Parts: sequence; C-alpha cells; structure tokens
Amino acid sequence: MIVGVGALVVASSCAVGVAPRRCPFDLFLSANKRALNALKNRTSVPAADEFDAAVTLEALLARGDDRSRWSATRAARIDGVVVRVHDADPESANCFSPARLDAHIEVALSADAAPIERVIVEVTPPMRAWAAGRHLDWSTAALQRDFAGRRVRVEGWLMFDVEHDQEAENTRPGHDDNWRATAWEIHPVTSIEVFRP
Repeated sequence: MIVGVGALVVASSCAVGVAPRRCPFDLFLSANKRALNALKNRTSVPAADEFDAAVTLEALLARGDDRSRWSATRAARIDGVVVRVHDADPESANCFSPARLDAHIEVALSADAAPIERVIVEVTPPMRAWAAGRHLDWSTAALQRDFAGRRVRVEGWLMFDVEHDQEAENTRPGHDDNWRATAWEIHPVTSIEVFRP
C-alpha cells in the first residue's frame, strides 16, 4: 500500500515546464561540468519504459567498481529507509546560490546504516518548484518532517556524480573519509512517497 504524505505518482514522460535558469558562471565551466549540471537539472518525468528494473537499492549498494554499472539515460525506482535529510552546499548546478540548494536524502536498507551503506537521492530546485505547482511541499524542512526515519519509494533519473567518486565506498573502497556507498544517485528525484509494502 502506498500512502502519500507528499506523494506524487507519475506515469508519463512530459516536460515539467520549469526551465532551468541560465547562470553566468556556465561560461567558465568545462564542457564536462556543463553536461553534468544539465543532468542534475533535468526537468522531465521519466516514462514507464525509461525505468531500469534491475536498479534496486540493494543493487546500488552492491560492492565493486560501479562506474559503468548503470546508465544516466535511464530512470530508477528504489525502496528504502530515509536516514538523513539535509541541504547540499551551494554548487555550480544552482549558480552557487545560497538559497537554491539541492536537498540530499540519504536512503539505506535500515535506519542505523553507516554512511558507506547509503545512497544519495536529490531533490533539485527545478523539481521543487514543479512539486509546489502540484501543491506538494518539497522544501528540505518538509522532506525531513515527512520522510526521515520512514520507508519510502523514490523515483527519478540515474546519475553518476563523478564529483563524489573519490568519496564513495564502491569506487574508493576502505577510505576513512568515504561518506556514501556509491557515486550513483537518483538526481533529480521526480517522486517520493511513504511506502508500505
């Protein structure tokens, strides 16, 4: 049974209608960085046939170098427990704005999972605005209130965040400063809902 505190069910691939803001800093970024930022700021909702059914939370957590394990052209749906919700730091994808921050949601198999046993999913400013247009509050405070400690189902686009591959257990195993299992994320999130199987 799916219960919707902030539930969003989507079934078609349609333009969200929230155009990404142009940022003057883009002129100074490498082509690779601009491409990564474009992936982070996607504003379409994946269609049913764009989901990779092989992607589960357990599969994302599977040990081993996973750089080429998945595709950023595919979407994913995972079920897990929200361990932590917090604002990300200002970044070029959001024009270094201190007010337009992604929300990091750390999802794991259990509430007491260590950081290297968590997958990061991110709610972006464009998708937050889109959700607000549908009377959903995806502010960081609301995400914390509604989902922290609860079992959720998350949907969205897969993305390998190369900026964090040296902080992930799968691509830099055994390092003390690793704070995540994998650099693969669901980014942006297009649906998050409380889930009771």
